[in-house]
Amino acid sequence: MSLPSIPQRIATAIGAQASQVQSAVDLLDGGATVPFIARYRKEATGGLDDIQLRALDTLLTELRELESRRATILASIESQGALTPELRADVEAAETRDRLEDLYLPYRPKYRSRAQIAREQGLEPLADALLADAGQVPEELAAAYVDAAKELPTAADALAGAREILIERMAEDAELVGELRDHARKVGILRVRVVEGKEAEGARFRDWFAWDEPLTKVASHRALAFFRGRNEGVVRIELAVDADDPSPLRPSERRVAARFGIREGGVRAGDAWLLDTARQAGRWRIGFHVELNLLEELRKRAEADAIEVFANNLRDLLLAAPAGARATMGLDPGLRTGVKVAVVDATGKVVATDTIYPHAPRNDWDGSLRALERLVDAHGVGLVAIGNGTASRETDKLAADLGKRRPDLVRATVSEAGASVY
Repeated sequence: MSLPSIPQRIATAIGAQASQVQSAVDLLDGGATVPFIARYRKEATGGLDDIQLRALDTLLTELRELESRRATILASIESQGALTPELRADVEAAETRDRLEDLYLPYRPKYRSRAQIAREQGLEPLADALLADAGQVPEELAAAYVDAAKELPTAADALAGAREILIERMAEDAELVGELRDHARKVGILRVRVVEGKEAEGARFRDWFAWDEPLTKVASHRALAFFRGRNEGVVRIELAVDADDPSPLRPSERRVAARFGIREGGVRAGDAWLLDTARQAGRWRIGFHVELNLLEELRKRAEADAIEVFANNLRDLLLAAPAGARATMGLDPGLRTGVKVAVVDATGKVVATDTIYPHAPRNDWDGSLRALERLVDAHGVGLVAIGNGTASRETDKLAADLGKRRPDLVRATVSEAGASVY
């Protein structure tokens, strides 16, 4: 089943209607910025605020990149003549980049791997036969493939090549890799160790010289410290999955065996050889791939969290009251459209808004003064801030007249650059 459209997926994520999202997407594609849309195109987007729009913009980029990758993968597989209806359906239904790449893994152009060399040596039938019937003796089957001209001087060499083919096949099973990634994400232990000889040079990372922590509990700030230490060559990081399990076959390796019908503890002639193949595939080939995936996932999450913390701190700094904790009235000057008024209390909370028309064409000077007086008295206003845009001088005169009636009132002209740029 194909995925919903991009606008529908974004709408679900940000809690909006698909029609609202489509309108915002059209505006973004037309060159409008998020602040411009949030401020001047509310009627087009149905009132989406800047937070929703920023999330929309980010998701739009991510989903379009995902769709672009999906199209590239489909085209690549199709060019190889390997795109079956079932595979197409799986690719079109993949919701994440990891899932897409897992499906693509068997068809990705490869360097000349050991498994590929083994295929060129004609060992794939041996690998298929060993996997299909564990009752056969591996060494006896492999003896038929001994050929010095193909650099297969012994049966052991032929079995090694067959094993490489099976390990690659196991490592390219999308369902299996996805299952093992989920398992590792849940039970994996992040282990950080100091690189021998780097103790003095990396003294500031000493807290992490011998650190074990469940992957699910690693805080973002610690993860960033781990990665900094690794980048500087002070510590190494690894993800341990079932490493402390005492059983001969770890749970993750047992999943590999089960996926390919390999019996654990079987007594058939080929069971032990196949089980060792599953162990190597799960512990090294798939395990290494999953470890890289999850460490990269952790790094991206930690960086995103760090940016969010920085943004929140910066927001608090920018929104801090520049004149201290005092009730303030803001006047946004205007002529035909009037002077917009807002009052915030000592905590920065908006407590009143109004629009007055002291200038042409209405010229309601006295009525405007009375309206401002009522707001000053009602909310204990001690400061008036006047924007320096159009009609700023005329509005400053109005504030001066207000000051004559309320002598304790302080007025100041402030730059509108921040609001205008935003």
